Amino acid sequence: MTLSASHPLMDGRTAGSPLITAYRGGAPSRRPVWFMRQAGRSLPEYRALREGIGMLDSCLRPDLASEITLQPVRRHGVDAGIFFSDIVIPLKLAGIDVDIVPGVGPVLGAPVRTAADVRALPKLEASALDPIREAVAMTVEQLGTTPLIGFAGAPFTLAAYMVEGRPSRDHLGPRTMMHADPETWQALANWAADASGEFLRAQLEAGASAGQLFDSWAGSLGLADYQRHVAPASSRALNHVRDLGAPLVHFGTGTSELLVAMRDVGVDVVGVDYRLPLDEANRRLGGTVPLQGNIDPALLPAPWEVLEEHVRGVLAAGDAAPAHVVNLGHGVPPETDPTVLTRVVDLIHSIEP
Repeated sequence: MTLSASHPLMDGRTAGSPLITAYRGGAPSRRPVWFMRQAGRSLPEYRALREGIGMLDSCLRPDLASEITLQPVRRHGVDAGIFFSDIVIPLKLAGIDVDIVPGVGPVLGAPVRTAADVRALPKLEASALDPIREAVAMTVEQLGTTPLIGFAGAPFTLAAYMVEGRPSRDHLGPRTMMHADPETWQALANWAADASGEFLRAQLEAGASAGQLFDSWAGSLGLADYQRHVAPASSRALNHVRDLGAPLVHFGTGTSELLVAMRDVGVDVVGVDYRLPLDEANRRLGGTVPLQGNIDPALLPAPWEVLEEHVRGVLAAGDAAPAHVVNLGHGVPPETDPTVLTRVVDLIHSIEP
């Protein structure tokens, strides 16, 4: 199956954009830049819109999700919108008791730790994703020639929350399950892969021009465990959308030693966090794929001359890769001054590709 003829990638709106050109390894007309977590708490307009509304509720109201996605594109002039949602939304839509607790993060009513728990997991029905499709369609209509990136949590990160029942510092629960009960782990990872894959597919079919798989917690794994117990599930999640032909990006934090394995799950672009220079990441990957990243978020409050020097260094290192989409090496911190982000975008756009 391919995307519909009216999809932004197919009707000429976004296929030639700087972002999609770079994602496909071409030479863009300007250096494309967007920021992970660009939509959210760093923006006063976001805080005003979200007042009194829970996180998951705001994700599931198409009008709110669309407006929040558009806010940073209007303000900063970035080269893409990133769909505003949360990685646990597929769990919520499947009927699992989960909520985002302020100051804590995702918390499940009951952890998933046994074979019986996994067997009892509900199936995510296609119709449950209708609010996601509606929000994406509303958003791409407003974005015009600016592409929207769809996103989903990678199966390991999603499954890690499900096993622990809440955020964890070391993810001992899922790491233990891989070895102590590998069959149950595989069944859970496959469930998470299918939920995330269907979530991503709904976004792409509804109008997103690229998809990104976030593996927030993969950095807690060694290479052998990643390759054996996690990579197959990540590949399974992406199998849900490969036939659509949209560029696919894979990003994780603390994953410098996993970059080749993350590429090998079958993606077009590898995201690199702030810990590894882009030219070294490109060397490790053999110059095979475009890279995304990796301005250090810790430098955003630094004096402008310090931040500017750092940004220019990131761009110079990124020039080693087949193509480079500028981003942060993780998400925008909530306390970031949004005027700094706008200034960074202007700087990047002013430097010839």
